[in-house]
Amino acid sequence: MISFVNVSKFYDYHTVLRSVSFTVQKGEMVFITGPSGAGKSTLLKLIYRDEEADEGEIRVGNFTVTSIRPSDIPHLRRNIGIVFQDFKLLRNLTAYDNVAIALRIRGIGEREIRQRVSEALKRVNLRHVADSNPKALSGGEQQRIAIARAIVAEPQVILADEPTGNLDPNTAIDIMNLLREINLNGSTIIVATHNRELFRGTGKRVLSIDSNRIIKEEQG
Repeated sequence: MISFVNVSKFYDYHTVLRSVSFTVQKGEMVFITGPSGAGKSTLLKLIYRDEEADEGEIRVGNFTVTSIRPSDIPHLRRNIGIVFQDFKLLRNLTAYDNVAIALRIRGIGEREIRQRVSEALKRVNLRHVADSNPKALSGGEQQRIAIARAIVAEPQVILADEPTGNLDPNTAIDIMNLLREINLNGSTIIVATHNRELFRGTGKRVLSIDSNRIIKEEQG
């Protein structure tokens, strides 16, 4: 589903990633861990082509991301749902509309949007806040709305960048349980986190990044 082959990324004279290689199979859930500044977020941005690799090859499904035409980048991103640490919800929209926007930009009709948004909100147990403004919701609820937005278009891949970084420990557990449930339903998920407690005992594959490289692979 996802493969990196000798991928490097440089910013001016600073090396962020060097000769990184790994694969993620379809339906797998993998954790990327390492200290702040290790390159975890950059690695995720390379997958959805928010950043461009300087060396190596990246493949996501049928897309060769490192040689993709600019006109095909939107098609790549339609296969990827993204969950951010700071939620990135639009404060002038309701929870419903924040989720629906992922479908509206695809030109999907409102009748289908209503059905799919309702189902996505049900999966994160938040149908009752559909008309609420994100500012009125707790951090955990906002992250659940962000997850609903990520899954509503049924992407093949979900990328979660420090998804619990702004949450208390109990809420963080709830969010990780939700992501594992989504993974069990078939989505390929990569979670970038510096918090080792999130993957301890999960049995999932963990890739550790430090000094610009993947230094080890272990089981959570």
